[in-house]
This record gives sequence, C-alpha cells and structure tokens, in this order.
Amino acid sequence: MPVKNRFAELQPEIAAWRRDFHQNPELDYDVHRTAGRVAGLLRDFGCDEVTEGVGRTGVVGVIKGRSDTKGRVIGLRADMDALPIAEATGAAYASKTPGVMHACGHDGHTAMLLGAAKYLAETRNFDGTAVVIFQPAEEAGAGGQAMVQDGLVERWGIQEFYGMHNMPGLPTGQFAIREGAIMAAADQFEIVLTGKAAHAARPHDGVDTTLMAAQVIVALQSIVSRNIDPLHSAVVSVCAVETSTRAHNIIPQTVRLRGTTRSLDPAVRDRLEERLHKVVTGVAEAMGGSARIDYQRGYPVTMNHPAETVHAAEVARQVAGDVNLEIMPLMAGEDFSYMLNERPGAYIFVGNGDTAGLHNDAYDFDDNAIPAGSSWFAGMIEARMPAA
Repeated sequence: MPVKNRFAELQPEIAAWRRDFHQNPELDYDVHRTAGRVAGLLRDFGCDEVTEGVGRTGVVGVIKGRSDTKGRVIGLRADMDALPIAEATGAAYASKTPGVMHACGHDGHTAMLLGAAKYLAETRNFDGTAVVIFQPAEEAGAGGQAMVQDGLVERWGIQEFYGMHNMPGLPTGQFAIREGAIMAAADQFEIVLTGKAAHAARPHDGVDTTLMAAQVIVALQSIVSRNIDPLHSAVVSVCAVETSTRAHNIIPQTVRLRGTTRSLDPAVRDRLEERLHKVVTGVAEAMGGSARIDYQRGYPVTMNHPAETVHAAEVARQVAGDVNLEIMPLMAGEDFSYMLNERPGAYIFVGNGDTAGLHNDAYDFDDNAIPAGSSWFAGMIEARMPAA
C-alpha cells in the first residue's frame, strides 16, 4: 500500500481545496464558510450521509463500504479552524482575512481528509462504514469535546478513531507515532494577588504585590524541579503579568498572572494543580497579601492506544516505507484527546518538511504531503475493515 496512484492524480485538486481554505481562514466555531464548503464537497463525492452542525459547526460524512458483514465503524478526524495571526508568507494564496491565518496546517488536514473521502466514496473497497469528521475549534474552543457531547460516538456508532497532524521538521510525507501519551494535557490558570497600594517612595506603608508576584513566579518553578519525579514531564509557565496601575511611582493594589501547566500523566496533572495552589497562597500570605486562583483544566492527555498505534504505524509504513516510532511526546495540547478518551484509536504525525514552525506567521502547509496523508487516511479504512 504505497502512496495510492489515485491521490497522485487528485493532488492538484486537493491542493486547490487546501489553498481555498488557506485564503479564507476562520476562527474557533465560526467556520461557517469552511464547513459549508466541506459539506458541499462531501455531497458531491456521493457520501451516503452528510450532517452539518455537529458540535455547533462540525461536519460528519458517512461512506458505506461494498459490504457490511461485521458492523464495523471507523472514524477519521480533521480540524478546520485557523489562528488569530497576521500572515507573513507572501504566498499567492495568502489569507484574505486580516489578522487570521492557517498557521497550524488545519487547511491541509481538512483537504487531505476530503481527498480520502472522495477516494473512499469512489472505490468503497472495504467492509463496514467510514465516518469522516471535520471538527471546529481545536485551537481554543474544545471542538472535539463539543462533538463528543453532541453524540458523535453514539449517533454514528464509531468504534475507533484516527487522526493526523502535520509536523514541520519531519521529512515531507514521512510519519511519526508513539504508543501512549503523544501530546500533553493543557491547563491554564489566572492568579490575582492582592496587597495594599502605596506610594513607591513609602513601600513600608503598603504590601508590595509586584515583589509578591516576582516571588510567586520564581517559587512556581520549584514545582517541576522539586515536586515532580524527574523521570516525568511537566511544565509550569507564567506567560502574562498585569499590574493594576501603569504608573512608575505607585505600588499596585493587585497583580494578575496568567499561565499554563502541561503534563503527560494524570497523577502529575493532579500534583501540579495541588502544588500551584499551595505555593501561590503560601507566598502571598507570607508577604502579607492574599491570592485568588482560577485554575481551569483544558484538553486532556492525547493517549494513543497500544493495538491501534500498531495498526496506524503499519499503514504509515506501507505508505511511506518507514515510520518513526521513537518520537518524543509533545507538550502542546490537542483536543482529539476527547475522542480517544471515548474509543480506542491513534494520532499520527505526517512530515511537513523544512518549514517554519507551527503557529508562526511564516508557516505554510506543504502540498507535497497530500498524497501520503490522504493515502494514510484511506489506508486506515481499508486496513481496519478489509473488503469481504
């Protein structure tokens, strides 16, 4: 099962879809144009069923194989949303929407899955049902969770899920995957430190929240270095500091800190939250102030299931000739995790070549990856539900 000849033929058409999505990026759940275009194409392909508005703006297509002797149902997922970044690629098909661009390759993911859907609807060389899932709001809005909560698994009877993301730095069209945790749980926090405002020349009259914030930021770094097993992975990052005054001569009444924690293990995730609360409140109280903490759990760990990882790797090997099984987990988050928490499955990376990194204003998806990516999507259906 090398790259399928049909996808070499379809590559210009799939690339044209991709560049159309790239020129017209949309954010979060507001992917109405993209979802409408996806649904229209799925109908043109002859899908047996196309449902819009799943998880608010998601699209689900159903393609039935030539037979259905075992009642098997496999789901393939791609994300559709873009990022609030001003594009700097200079491409002829650059974003026409100011301040918004496809800087994570979701235009490519959507196009590759559309290509696979067209092929599967043409050939139907499998025994069972393929469900193609086009998800909104991966970047910020937990669109994967919204689709699950809207009955994605139960309504379509999905038994396994498979998804893909492009990876800059990995040779174009090559694949990488690992069993177990492949992407991190991503949580966020906001801390409001309260002291007592004072004139900067009379700090003894106040409770200095700026100094308090500095101590909190430093102390938070001790969580990973002193409270987490060194053989486990964790991140605590304070990314924004905002004082209640911008004056150069006033000690502020409050300071607001915002940041994120990342982890690959549920026990580590619990420990990070527990220690963050204790460290922050302890430092604040020791310095005469107080702290209010809003800790929000976000995307869970993206956990590849053992058997399904083997299946995904084997199809990737047949498409590309080899697959990297030793890739390290990434500490970025991914809401495909919600689907993998419901049913077995796997998430794989396809190489995007030597390009700018994800979430960079110079990033662009490499259209040369399309034949491999579409072949893998279609190959998962044919391998997991071989024709009777």
